This record gives sequence, C-alpha cells and structure tokens, in this order.
Amino acid sequence: MFGTVFNVLMIIVGSIIGSVFKKGIKNEYQEILMQSMGLAATALGINAIVQHMPSSKYPVLFIVSLAIGGLIGQKINLEMKFSNIVNRFSKGNLAEGLSTAILLFCIGSLSILGPVEAALKGDLTYLFANGMLDGITSIVLASTFGLGIAFSALVLFCWQGSIYLIAKLIENSLNTDLMNEVTIIGGILILCSGLSILGIKKFKTLNLLPSLAIPPLMFLIIFVFNL
Repeated sequence: MFGTVFNVLMIIVGSIIGSVFKKGIKNEYQEILMQSMGLAATALGINAIVQHMPSSKYPVLFIVSLAIGGLIGQKINLEMKFSNIVNRFSKGNLAEGLSTAILLFCIGSLSILGPVEAALKGDLTYLFANGMLDGITSIVLASTFGLGIAFSALVLFCWQGSIYLIAKLIENSLNTDLMNEVTIIGGILILCSGLSILGIKKFKTLNLLPSLAIPPLMFLIIFVFNL
C-alpha cells in the first residue's frame, strides 16, 4: 500500500501548491487553465478508448454497460446528490472539478494496473509514475477549482486500496480482459468530463459511473456459470 500512500500524498501536495497559485492568477488565466484541463481530459479519454478498444473481446459490452449503468445512475441521480454535498462546503464549480479529478485519478491504466502489480509482484513502478502524474495534474486542477480538489485523494485511496485487496484475494483468477473493459468505459467517462469542462456538451458523467460495475458483474456471471 506504500505506492498508494505516495500517490495520495502527491495529490494533496499538488492541490496545496495549485490553490496557492490560484490566489494570484487573473480570471483570464484561470479560464485558459480550465480550457487546458478540458483538452487534457478529452485527450486522455480518447487515448484510453483507442488504446484498449482493439483488445476488447466483448465489443458490445461497453455499450450495454453505459446503457444499464446510466439508467441506474439517473435513477439514483448521483450527479445531483454529489453536487449538493459539494456545494454545502464550497461555492463555484468545485463539483465539476472534483468529479473530473476523481475520474482522472482513478480511472486510468496506471491507477488500475498499479495496485494489481503491487499486490501480485510487489512492483511499485506504476504507482510511483501515477503519483508523479497525479501530482502535476492536481496542481493544474487546484489552480483552477481550488483546494477542494484534495478530497479526491480520499477517493483514490479507497479505490486503489480496494483493487489491491481484491487482487490479493483473487490473484489466481484475475482477468486482464475485465480490466481492459473497465478501462474502455473509464476512458469514455473521462472524455465526457473533458467535453463538459470545455462547454461543448454538459454530460451527467457521475450518473454514468455505475457503468463501471457492469463488466465485473458480467465476468462474475461467466465465471459462476462457466459460460
């Protein structure tokens, strides 16, 4: 778990540095930083999709997952509940920034593969690399959205910690195809966040978040019934 702790600390430190910069940045510079983050998130999302889509053995799964997950998320209305909670403690667009930060930090190849490599091989290379990238990203995010971005570190800790424990428990049956499908859906969600930040189209990204749970359920069904 040391690699995950390092990742968390880098996000917190980066958020503090970025929030200090925010105080001295004029509105026009904050606007260009937000556009930069929107473009970066869009590019990262497209990269994840293009990189992992050709390796998918279930090319329709991401469509089914987004449809079912979107309906579940809309029924619960995660987007509104998340915004209401964040807005109690902060003004402005922190909710949008925080949801983007959570997706960028958690739904990426390094953030998923890192805990798995640490659990199975004791290799922290991916987590250290991810920590450095997240630290830099958190500086830019916090300089745009404020210190509240640091709260994403808590979500990251729970996310990577869960993956680490699951990998330890099922290390003999962990399926790389499952991780591939989750990464494709994650890339789509990151792309949605990027387009929302750029103002091209406002997506209810958090309402699509349950989509990430559909591939694990499907693989579990296949495993149980030997399909």
